Amino acid sequence: MAPRTEGTVEAPRIIEDGRPTVADLQGDSPFAQLAKQHWLKTTKRSTKVKVKPDLLKREVWDVLEKDGFSFRTLLILESLQILESYLWPGYSEDSSNYHVLLIALMTNVRTREHLPTWSIYSDNPANFSSLFRRILSMTLDHTLSLTIRTHLLTFIISAFQSLDSGIVRKECAPLVSISIWHNVSDNGKRERKLDHITQLRKAWRAAAKRYDAADEQTKSRLRFERSWLYTMILDFFGQLYKAKSKTENLRYCERFIEFLSDLQSQLPTRRYVNTLLQDLNSLPVIRLSPMYNEDENELLRDLYALLKHYTYFSIDDHTGIQHSRQEAYNQHCARLTTLQRMSLKHFKSKLTILALSNYASIDKRVELEGHLAALTDAELTELCKLLEFRTSYPESAAVVTDRVFLTEILLSAYERRKTFQETARELSILPTELALFEPMLLRNETYDGSQPLALPKLNLQYLTVGDFLWRSFILHRCEAFFEIRKDIEDTVKRLRPVPGRNGETRFEGFSKMASVISKPAILEVVPAFVGDDKPSAVRAEVSIDTNRLADNIRREWESVRPDDVVFLVAVEAVDESKMISNGGPAHSASQRMGLKYVRAAEITQVLDEQGRSLRDYNSQTNGHGRARVRRLHVKIDSAAYKEDMDRVAKGKPDVYESVNVIIRRRGRENNFKSILESIQSLTMADVPLASWLHEVFLGYGDPAGATYTHLPNQIQKMDFRDTFLDWQHLVESFPGKTVEPSEEVESSFGPPYVLQTVTTPATPAAPAKQSKKRRRDQADPAPQAAPQSVQVSTYKPPNSGPYPMDEPRLNRVRFTPAQVDAIMSGTQPGLTVIVGPPGTGKTDVATQIINNIYHNFPGQRTLLIAHSNQALNQLFQKIVALDIDERHLLRLGHGEEELDTESNFSKHGRVESFLENRDRYLLEVDRLAANLGAPGAHGSSAETAGYFHSVYVEPAWTRFQEIVKSSENTTEDIIGAFPFHGYFSNAPQPLFPPGASREAVEDIANGCYRHVSKIFTELADVRPFEILRRDRDKANYLLTNEARIIAMTSTHAAMRRREISSLGFHYDNVIMEEAAQITEIENFIPLALQNPKKGSMPLQRVVLCGDHLQNSPVVQNLAFRQYANLEQSLFLRLVRLGVPTINLDQQGRARASIASLYQWRYPKLGNLPAVETESEFQSANAGFRYDYQFVHVPDYKGRGESEPTPHFIQNLGEAEYAVALFQYMRLLGYPAAKISILATYAGQRALIRDVLAHRCAKNPLFGLPKIVTTVDKYQGEQNDYIILSLTRTSRIGYLRDVRRLTVALSRARLGLYILGRREVFESCLELRAAFDILFQRPDKLTLITGELWPSKRIMSDEKKKKKALPGETVMEGVEHLGQYVYEMTNAKVRQLRGERGLADDAALSTVPEEVLGDTPIDEVYDEGPTADDFEAEE
Repeated sequence: MAPRTEGTVEAPRIIEDGRPTVADLQGDSPFAQLAKQHWLKTTKRSTKVKVKPDLLKREVWDVLEKDGFSFRTLLILESLQILESYLWPGYSEDSSNYHVLLIALMTNVRTREHLPTWSIYSDNPANFSSLFRRILSMTLDHTLSLTIRTHLLTFIISAFQSLDSGIVRKECAPLVSISIWHNVSDNGKRERKLDHITQLRKAWRAAAKRYDAADEQTKSRLRFERSWLYTMILDFFGQLYKAKSKTENLRYCERFIEFLSDLQSQLPTRRYVNTLLQDLNSLPVIRLSPMYNEDENELLRDLYALLKHYTYFSIDDHTGIQHSRQEAYNQHCARLTTLQRMSLKHFKSKLTILALSNYASIDKRVELEGHLAALTDAELTELCKLLEFRTSYPESAAVVTDRVFLTEILLSAYERRKTFQETARELSILPTELALFEPMLLRNETYDGSQPLALPKLNLQYLTVGDFLWRSFILHRCEAFFEIRKDIEDTVKRLRPVPGRNGETRFEGFSKMASVISKPAILEVVPAFVGDDKPSAVRAEVSIDTNRLADNIRREWESVRPDDVVFLVAVEAVDESKMISNGGPAHSASQRMGLKYVRAAEITQVLDEQGRSLRDYNSQTNGHGRARVRRLHVKIDSAAYKEDMDRVAKGKPDVYESVNVIIRRRGRENNFKSILESIQSLTMADVPLASWLHEVFLGYGDPAGATYTHLPNQIQKMDFRDTFLDWQHLVESFPGKTVEPSEEVESSFGPPYVLQTVTTPATPAAPAKQSKKRRRDQADPAPQAAPQSVQVSTYKPPNSGPYPMDEPRLNRVRFTPAQVDAIMSGTQPGLTVIVGPPGTGKTDVATQIINNIYHNFPGQRTLLIAHSNQALNQLFQKIVALDIDERHLLRLGHGEEELDTESNFSKHGRVESFLENRDRYLLEVDRLAANLGAPGAHGSSAETAGYFHSVYVEPAWTRFQEIVKSSENTTEDIIGAFPFHGYFSNAPQPLFPPGASREAVEDIANGCYRHVSKIFTELADVRPFEILRRDRDKANYLLTNEARIIAMTSTHAAMRRREISSLGFHYDNVIMEEAAQITEIENFIPLALQNPKKGSMPLQRVVLCGDHLQNSPVVQNLAFRQYANLEQSLFLRLVRLGVPTINLDQQGRARASIASLYQWRYPKLGNLPAVETESEFQSANAGFRYDYQFVHVPDYKGRGESEPTPHFIQNLGEAEYAVALFQYMRLLGYPAAKISILATYAGQRALIRDVLAHRCAKNPLFGLPKIVTTVDKYQGEQNDYIILSLTRTSRIGYLRDVRRLTVALSRARLGLYILGRREVFESCLELRAAFDILFQRPDKLTLITGELWPSKRIMSDEKKKKKALPGETVMEGVEHLGQYVYEMTNAKVRQLRGERGLADDAALSTVPEEVLGDTPIDEVYDEGPTADDFEAEE
């Protein structure tokens, strides 16, 4: 029997501060005791779980109901593993409704927490099907309260967002199949739709046959499935029109509109649902409902707008083809034509004007409504019926089909609607105070999961590429405005505005990101462009008084760059006494903080007080030693300026008269304008994807359709050059395949290798009888295994010249079979997705793919993309080390200066490099001229060198070739005739070895000529740089014509997309490193950096390297991260869609023991032989009993974690322990550069840095570790020894995300020492696999005394003995370790003084305070957190 709960309890809300603590999960709380008694028993006997319904009702359900289903209580239950350990194992068809409801509630909690959900049910699909059916039935149960039904609806929404799960898809698909068209109002209307497309008629007949052939039980299920959505919609209408709606009605309706939007936003669910929704006139019904028109229901109206956008999205619901703007307009006109014909035929006397009017005069609401006013109510009803609109509803829907409703149906159907491109064009990318404090944005900031948001979601699938771009633009614009508002609010608060005596505003505080100014001076308003109504540019000047600023802050203001965005803000101090509203409307957030106006402006120039540009004028002072004034020339947002002037014309105050503050933002955060411009322009441009990638990107068709084995242009024969080191390596790289020499070679041989894969056609197993009908989930008959062989041929690499520098740089990495598979796939055309667990050599694989493409396809260009400069630089350094000509390499954006190479590969640096190479090669030309006895200044320019080559060098070589070809000439004659003896006199001698054969002599001569030819080839490439005069033209020529491998970050690509594509830049291949850390739009933009050729993108390869089991893209705002799924990467979405991946399966980074801590995340991940055999992996860590250890850190001075400011979490005990451990390692001789300290929170990172600065920085015995940073920032990096502070002591926090733990555990090569609170982590199911391994060792730090680094102790010997070692010492806590380090330091100082012959008395007076002292936390960390400190917070 269903539970009867008719209260008015609201849906749960997340309270971050009220999340479960250790006491809730392990203490004496009722739920914890219940869990220990019934499902968290210590016994390991695998007995079947038996759920007691009365206990479930009394001890769980009643408690939850009494508590109002608070999210904290639900989260406690979920953390106690009630779902996976009790509810689901104990579920059966006989389970009570309370049992079903609790499963739904726990599923919702896990989904909201972004925890793996549907995999829990995969062990029993039959039971899951039963559970799902019961939940569907309960959504229609009116005896349940709307609060409970809202929870059930949330479960259904989560299911439809997880169609990548097979068991979920199987249950959801029938609910939105073509069978729901049984509920269409008119059979004739349905028949005409079925006749429109042949496939629809076939699908309809197939559904009918399936129904007719079913038994009564199956028929009942099919009837329920086809009527479920229809019934739900009608019930939803009834809730909208309830006379006295309560909060729970509103929450339910908001969720239901979210559900409808989700169905409409994915093609598989939209295909048939859209027809039903439009048949039910859903949008007019919602718009006219009392609930929609209540003033306070703003969220409902915003959700309606989003549903309307998807419902009317211009796409063919059945083919998935997006209509062009012209096609969409033609369809609009066709609908109007139908209306006019019906009007003329049936209502000629009243609607003649309507029937004869042009389209533009009747497609607006006001005009059309005026025409329809002539009809009576009965005639209006008749017109709707003639146009096949539904005019009646079941009584339960409570929809009143009066004149207003029927008119709204017609207006909604025939009005001209804006396309999504037009909507995107109208959205400003420069914010004002109205945009920053828009209710929708404020709602996003307070998101807690209890209500939906009017935000588009990044789904598993998209309607079209344009749909994806529109969603991305909306979300990134909202995120950018959210960050801007946070920065402006923080800055204004720091300025502390207060009212002055004369009504002016004074500022008692200070912020280095702002300056108080007088009003900006408008210098010029440039007239509008033709067809536009706003000025084309508005230029202004802002003066900043820099006289009192510190030098570093003044330099920051002077270094703002052109195109940087600043904000002109009008702040009016708030008088608290006047803020009382006395029952009037509440003051807005901006009013409460005194923020009146915000206008964006772009920097064009920075001038000194004399009006000289600081970029051109080196002097930085005013003649008296200090600059007083800096003048910023800016461009004001012209759209906002026009609106402001319109307001002034109406008598409103001038915004710019009240501007009194200018605010800037940090450079890396302030690139929002260029990025939003790129996304906006792509949204409006209908940029096509490569045809072979289009369907896979959208999530439709065969997931493997873009891999090279499924493409017609697969390359059969490929030169893999130095990929394989020897024949044995080649054979090992193809397990299960036959590797055989080609016909012209009889035995094995060395590289280079040219491979050709030969596949014997597979013979499919013929079925007994082939069915005409094939269900979606039925697989093709398995073909018999096709034997594959690899034919190998070789060639002799050409002699490249006599100098050592002419020798090609070859690969030295012995790639594993999985790596070879990735390299082969990446070299072929198509999509390659490479999953690289930690330490498996993703970068080496990407480098070799680039190398192979470079040499096999010399006419193609490759674009390298990475999330961070660091990753891109690592990739670039490895590319430089291979046999790739440096003149073909180009690095765009900042970060190039961090490259550890001798050459400069930035765009401007490459121009300089070309000119430097020119000078060097011209000297070689002069040497050649002297060798050939050619008079004249041949080496004066690249042009004269070209003439010299054609007049002297080529004829000399031609004459020599004639001598070589003559069989009458001996080897000595050939050597004597060689024309370049003098030039190569500085090469290793003898140039021609005595006794060399004729073939060897010819080979050496040809190599010498290749060296000579390269000189003139390089000079020919330099010649355009002699002709071009402007640096910008030279740099752009380099990008578009010369470079073949172009590297940039994903952010740089997004910022410069318009500029790069406008140059006519074209490329053939895209390779992305860290692809799983890049947001989906940042994945997409590099695919669209070029303009189409002949209507399509000339893209041939896309290679994505990443690891979706490590950290995802960082998105600060919870609403964008969890609700809108903005943290989704293209890499992860392709993996979810089932696109074939190549999984690298052998790691060579860490000891095998350390790797075991995260290998459970990668079932097939093994270890390279090197980590078992090399000495550094066999040797023990000096001074430590274990190579890894979890160290339990209790409260220090009575305190665990602390939170000085919100989300800024610290733990002094762990900070002191980490620093003491670092000191201990340094005293044993560990190099500081081999030690990194990581923290899981930025607050803890800041605290550790301060403790280090206090205790180690100035002491030469210790120094500082290589880096102290957060786990998030250290992804992609590694070090020999890692000290990790987990920080949390009350609750697990965001470390419950196992991806973050995977990163944390996989950074160390040789030693990993984890500091944390044991009871916090040992009860977390998601992390249990790792912590079970950690807790097999003692949780007190165990040291070995008497050792120095490096240790001679062998780890394998210890494992065999399994007994205590000599000198083994256990540290009881942080104080014990501190005292131990203190004594070691004393001993070390005495030793050093003794070695230097110094007296020993009073030698240590300065040592104790450098070790572990009693400095309070507020003295160690005496500064508030900055914005940089929050990138790793919850």
